[in-house]
Amino acid sequence: MSTDVFVIDGAVEWQDLGAGVRRKILGHNDAMMMVRVEFETGAIGPQHRHPHVQCAVVEKGSFDVTIEGRTQRLGTGDGYMVPSNALHGVVALEPGVLLDIFTPPREDFLA
Repeated sequence: MSTDVFVIDGAVEWQDLGAGVRRKILGHNDAMMMVRVEFETGAIGPQHRHPHVQCAVVEKGSFDVTIEGRTQRLGTGDGYMVPSNALHGVVALEPGVLLDIFTPPREDFLA
């Protein structure tokens, strides 16, 4: 299943993930997925790994992003790339939003 070629942010519902984090799946097809993730100050995206390649841009706020033990402070407009199976996670230093792109799509997000 694929979503439409156009993404209307206001037409997509937020999913509350708890602990000050929520996400909305903006769109996906067989090759990729786009997800917006919102964090409250101090919220953590715990260290994890997955086979998907991921890139992200900080739409708002600032985050400490750790990828394979290397941490970088990123702010609005900065981004990062996560190789397949790399251990990674984030900590929100203020209220913030990440725009994540995954390839292939995260089927676990759609379940």
